[in-house]
Parts: sequence; C-alpha cells; structure tokens
Amino acid sequence: MPRTEAVYQQIRQEQRQKILNAAKVVFAKRGRSATMADVASEAGVSQGLAYRYFASKNEILASLVKDTMESAGAYNEIIKKLPGTPAERLDQIITRLLELRRERPGYYQLVYQLIGDEETPEDLREMVTRQGKVLQKEMRKLIVEGQASGEIAEDNPDHLLEAIMACIEGLWRRMTFSDPEISGENLPDPKIILRMLRPDQKVRKK
Repeated sequence: MPRTEAVYQQIRQEQRQKILNAAKVVFAKRGRSATMADVASEAGVSQGLAYRYFASKNEILASLVKDTMESAGAYNEIIKKLPGTPAERLDQIITRLLELRRERPGYYQLVYQLIGDEETPEDLREMVTRQGKVLQKEMRKLIVEGQASGEIAEDNPDHLLEAIMACIEGLWRRMTFSDPEISGENLPDPKIILRMLRPDQKVRKK
C-alpha cells in the first residue's frame, strides 16, 4: 500500500525533530564550533540529509531557540496568573527555575554557550535574552509588591533581583561545567535562595 502524504509528513517531522534533538546535545557540548557533520553523526543520519532539513547550523540554532522561546513565552503568561501572595508567587517561580535546570540541562548549557560566544549572531542572542527579560520584569514587580506587604526585605529591588538571578545562574554554571554528569543533582533547595528575600525581623522591630 503506497504511503500517503500524511505519512510522509510525519516521517519528515520525525526526522527534523531527530536532528534537532541531536543538535541540542552537540551544541550544548561544543557551542557554535560544532559542525553540521557533528550534528548528523549524533543524529545517526547522513550530512546530506541534515542539509535537506536545515540550510546551516545557524538555522538549526535559530529553530532550537525559537521552539524554546515559544515554550518560555507560554510559561511567562502562566506565572502572571499564579495564586498566592507576592512572596508565595516568587517562591513558585524560583522553584520552577531550578526545576527546569534539572529537567533540561542540555538547553541551559546551549544557552550559556550562545550568550558567551562572541560569534553568535545578534538576532539569536536577542532571541535568547528576550524572554528572560520578560520573566525578570515580572519577578521585580513581585519583589516590589512583596516589599509593600512586608513579605520581602526592604532592599533595592533591582539589587535583590540581581542577587537571585546571579545565585541561580551561578549555581547552575558551577554544576554544569564542573561535572556535566551530575549537573542539577546538587542544586540547593529553593528555600536557601528564598531566604535572601526575607525581611530582617531585628531591623524591622527598630
């Protein structure tokens, strides 16, 4: 029985995803120095077949970033509707940020490679950072609201946000690049990070 167009379309989608999955692994390890040949080898396909789906490695990178940014955009909409007080919502966001780094180590390795590589095209760099800015804007808003309700320390909100993000990213970089085999396993409990936001009760009583 001859294959239908729907079957051919499914095969093409599966091959494309197979190449993208391989690219995540390769680019996470090698950054932009990885080649199409490296991606094809990891995917178990010919280099010619890889080029049938993607004209260049930059096109693969763009596809990876675009797919991830679409998911990030949906998540950013979700966090705006989280229940609870500002501090409770921040708790949920920070917990999820750490969980994502445990669940998707390859993607975050790729992100750091792209941001740190001076040869990364500016449009890709912008795609990587755009959604992060949206998330951090929402987190800053919650910090300010939490300060107004007395749940969050009365420090400069921008300084608090920077401290939180530096802690999360710094811990992840340490785990990822010191020993990729155990990346994520030793990330601390979110409560440790969240303590930075708590008001100093001794100061508040004065």
